[in-house]
Amino acid sequence: MTVHPPLSSRLTVAALVHWQGRFLLVEEEIAGKRRFNQPAGHVEPGEDLIQAACRELKEETGLTAAPTGWLGVYLFKPADSEATFVRTAVIFDLEKSPGQHHPEDPDGDVLACHWLSLEEIAECKPALRSPLVWQCIQDYLAGTRLPLSALKAFI
Repeated sequence: MTVHPPLSSRLTVAALVHWQGRFLLVEEEIAGKRRFNQPAGHVEPGEDLIQAACRELKEETGLTAAPTGWLGVYLFKPADSEATFVRTAVIFDLEKSPGQHHPEDPDGDVLACHWLSLEEIAECKPALRSPLVWQCIQDYLAGTRLPLSALKAFI
């Protein structure tokens, strides 16, 4: 019998941040390779999904922003892992400016923050941390939006 860790230990959130036709991605080093990802991380005990997405966004990019919608829930099973990760994507659609944004002081695991166009992201597709990065962007561009109140029902 295979014993899996509790689902909460594999629950992640991702912040899809859009501003002036660009998406905010973080650059990380994973197993010696440069990878691009949305600001993302694990939900901590006592946090709801929205709090976790806001915290991860601030920790990894220095950006403080309010979420505007929920993109959805995605499942991902890396080829080199036994775990299946549940990822909730929260939208941060910035209307004006990034406001408090300090990309020069990212979280210790983040090498840099980048505002990239869709074309630039397509060029670096092989370096995306997972296929979920591209899928979330495509879903966003297709107009997928759920109210944050729907997300609260699953907390």
